[in-house]
Parts: sequence; structure tokens; C-alpha cells
Amino acid sequence: MEKKTALWIYQKMNEIRFFEEQVRRIFGKGLIPGFVHLYAGEEAVATGVMAQLEDSDYITSTHRGHGHAIAKGCDINGMMAEIMGKKDGLGGGKGGSMHVADIDKGMLGANGIVGGGFGLAAGAALSIKTLGNDNVAVCFFGDGASNEGTFHEGLNLASILDLPVIFVCENNQFGEGTPFRYASASETVAERASAYNMPGVRVDGMDVEAVYKATEEAIERAKAGKGPTLIECDTYRQYGHFEGDEQKYKSEDDPNRDRDPIIEFRGKAVENGWITKEEADSIESAAEKTIEDAVAFAEVSPLPDESSLYKDVFA
Repeated sequence: MEKKTALWIYQKMNEIRFFEEQVRRIFGKGLIPGFVHLYAGEEAVATGVMAQLEDSDYITSTHRGHGHAIAKGCDINGMMAEIMGKKDGLGGGKGGSMHVADIDKGMLGANGIVGGGFGLAAGAALSIKTLGNDNVAVCFFGDGASNEGTFHEGLNLASILDLPVIFVCENNQFGEGTPFRYASASETVAERASAYNMPGVRVDGMDVEAVYKATEEAIERAKAGKGPTLIECDTYRQYGHFEGDEQKYKSEDDPNRDRDPIIEFRGKAVENGWITKEEADSIESAAEKTIEDAVAFAEVSPLPDESSLYKDVFA
């Protein structure tokens, strides 16, 4: 891996982790309306994929989308303000945690609907193909969404039309509190790809390099006009389905339970000479400061004006 890429990945991984820890703290103080679904523990997936995307590439996200948004380059100050329901948020404070979006960055939105991104990503990929652009669309989804009908519809359509779309399953082992092994008739999500005539790849989702390599191959395939790929990333969320979840459904024997993708990547990056220990320390400090500044920005941002109720209304 090139040094520039490793530095970017480590920066974004730390920004995501510090962001989520601050959101957890602020939510605990009752300063965030609605629920939050934290991404901590899954940083290797968002960064491994997004390290190879441009602003002109599209992504669709999930209710657990903070990590995707940060890795795609969305404004962190605007994200924090949005989550706190403030006027300076990316959506003017109207969307909140589950609806963060930034079209200029190709982030087509987090989504409160489980499985809501498949059709959107396929549509974005169809626009890329129709316009003849050299881009890709990426659909992030969880293991719970793999059992929704939209999963099958989206993959089937993408394969029929040879669309430049990559379906990335973040299998964090639980759909809310239901274990994947209980809710799925197949042992993996990746093996379902064969039904739709596309490659299905399963990787260690706690290993940035593994995610990066799988994404690289999928992008090459998509841009060569060979159609979609399904990548299943075996990962684990450090916290509950939502903040406040007691997590009684989790067991002690999950192999990913005690792993931390940030610590693992730092060790590998330093060992391989991609990053020095001093650079890693500096990145961590800078990322923490970036998030602290975002909190300060959001705290002083005003609440939306009442008149904003009548803006962005389409019906």
C-alpha cells in the first residue's frame, strides 16, 4: 500500500472513531434528538472502500452511516450539526443521524429504511452507464438487509444491465439483535452472488487491506463494463444496534469481539513502513482535535428557523 493511501486511511479511521465516541457522549447528555446507531468497530470497511473513490463516485448508506459519510469526505462540522438538529447541518437540521447526505461528495444519503439503498445505487449506476462516465456506485448494507426483497431486486437488476455497482455487505453478525446464523438460510451473504451471475467475495472486514484489495478488483471489473460485484465484509460493531441497547444477545465467543481494526492497521502500517509511529500519533491527535472542533461548531449553531418548515417541501 502506498504511504499516501495509508496516511489517509489512518486519518479517516480515527476521525470516525473519535466522531462516534463524541456522538455517544453527547447523546448520553440528551442533546441529540432521536436515536443514533454507532459505526465504531467497522472503520476498516468504510475506509478500505472509500480510499479508492472520487467525489464523482456515488455511495448509498444505511442507518449506521456516520462512518461512510466521513470516509466519503462529507463536512464533519456539518455532520455533527445535522446530528444535533442544528441550522448549519448538512440537511439544515432536518434529517438527523439517519439521513445525513452530501450530494456534492457523492454521498446520496444514509437511510432509515433497511435495504433502502439497493435501488438507489442501481439507479445511480445506471446514470453512470447511460452518460458514459468512468465512475462507480457503491451500496453499503448490513446482514439484516440481505434478507430484504430489495436485496434480490437490486442485485438482479444490476446484473441484467451490467451496471457499474458494488454491493458491500457489512456483516456485523446481528440484524438489530438477531444473529445472522439464525436468520439466514445460507452460511454467507457472498455465496448468494452466484444466483445473480456476479462474483461474490467474502473478506475479513476488520482488515483494511483485505477490504481495499477486494474493492480494487470490483472497481476494475465495473469500469471494464463487466458489471457488479458483491463483497461481504465480516466485521463487528463495538456497541449496540442503537445507543442504549443492552446487547444481551452478544456472546463471548465471537472471534471479532476483542479485535480493533484501528489498532490492527496501525500495527501493520508501522511494521510495513507505510506510517511511522510519530506520524500515527500525530494523526490521532489531529483527528481528536477535528472532532472536538466539530462539537464546538455544532453547539453554537442555532436551531433551524421556523420558516424552514416550508422549504424543501415537495408535496
